[in-house]
Amino acid sequence: MTLQRLKWLTIVAPLALFFVLAVALNAAPVAFQTWPGLLLIATFLLIAIFAFSEVIFGVIKRMQAQQAQQNHELLALHEAGLDIIEELDLETVLQRIVDRAAALAGARYGALALVRSDGTVEAFITTGLTPAERERIGPEPVGHGLLGVVLTEGQHLRLDDLTTDPRSVGFPPHHPVMRSLLAVPIASRGEILGNLYLTEKQGALSFTEDDEQTLTRFATQAAVAIQNARLHQLAQAQAIGVERTRIAREMHDSLAQVLGYVNTKAQAAQELLRAGHTERALAQIGQLGGAARDAYADVREQILGLRASLGPDTNFIGALQEYLDQWQEQSGVRVSLAVDVNEEQLRAVPPATELQLLRIVQEALSNVRKHAHATAARLTITSEGGDLIAQIADDGAGFNPAALDPAIFPRFGLTGMHERADALGGALTVQSAPGAGTQVTARVPLAAAPRPVAAQRGERDASLDR
Repeated sequence: MTLQRLKWLTIVAPLALFFVLAVALNAAPVAFQTWPGLLLIATFLLIAIFAFSEVIFGVIKRMQAQQAQQNHELLALHEAGLDIIEELDLETVLQRIVDRAAALAGARYGALALVRSDGTVEAFITTGLTPAERERIGPEPVGHGLLGVVLTEGQHLRLDDLTTDPRSVGFPPHHPVMRSLLAVPIASRGEILGNLYLTEKQGALSFTEDDEQTLTRFATQAAVAIQNARLHQLAQAQAIGVERTRIAREMHDSLAQVLGYVNTKAQAAQELLRAGHTERALAQIGQLGGAARDAYADVREQILGLRASLGPDTNFIGALQEYLDQWQEQSGVRVSLAVDVNEEQLRAVPPATELQLLRIVQEALSNVRKHAHATAARLTITSEGGDLIAQIADDGAGFNPAALDPAIFPRFGLTGMHERADALGGALTVQSAPGAGTQVTARVPLAAAPRPVAAQRGERDASLDR
């Protein structure tokens, strides 16, 4: 009963009672003027009021129970949505979706079919089956039968017994017995991403209309979670591609040049030896050996940098400290770390930002080892005005930034550091003076998502301090 009907009941019922009393008093006015008559009227009124109260409060109680059930279902739907939205790994998202869907509708078995743009099944995830049962069933379905009805036509299905439906075909010999069926498509902007397929309603013979509505709402949230996971995969692939390009360029700017230098020196030494200039040839060979040692140090440092990771079990500061410890041992330059950022701020830093800052620190320390002739360096992590600041300072020889020829920027890795800071929506500055050491400062937003950049190799700013 709706609230509108309940309102009319509270109006009509008393009027009907008064009407009955009026008719009775008009029919036998004398009879109701005696004590037995008055007692009869009072008894009738008490019974009517009691019955009216029972009806009204019975309706209210049922409405409250229905509302509580709806609230419980909405809360379960909300929690299920949060559980799948917060995950970004696609395989994990798919498994959580089908697990949550089965729990929401009270199904013993569940399956999720994810489809490609051409309609073929990309993944088929199940719940309620043991690994042995799943193996006995055999290959994954290809989208025929009732599964294909939902995948290709986008229909909702709610059947009491799927075995009696003429479209129910393709069940393998070892497939569990399934009767009741509820299936809804997972769609986003008119595109069918897949479907949810639930069978064997527990505690009942079939799924209800409420089950279908709940599953339909959940499928909408599932579509968002699947799209988010796919976008995350795409972003990761793009980030890997960008990182590979940067590594290739950095190797070209460092190792390729060193190898070219080594080749030139080797050829010069050969020619000098042929001409009998032994002393000059030995000098060339000595320079060749120094270049080889430098290249070896560069390679070791690059391997150390690539090994530095920011996995789920390693936080940003922990990864920095681990890298600094290994770099110090390898380079022979003392390095310390000072952090003045609270835990809440650090948790707000996106993983991509952490990775780019780690790479900036690595490149800056590489410059310290190769060019600064420093004995000590210091890395400071601070925050200011919503920005995270990483500063690398050394006590080395320093240089005059204004006198630095832009043509030798790659030698100092400044292009890559600037690009990384720019990609984070931040900026990189370099301050130095002859005999006063060098300070490299990267300032990036604490919680802003990195933005893509399309910096070309030839796009270099002639200013070091921008």
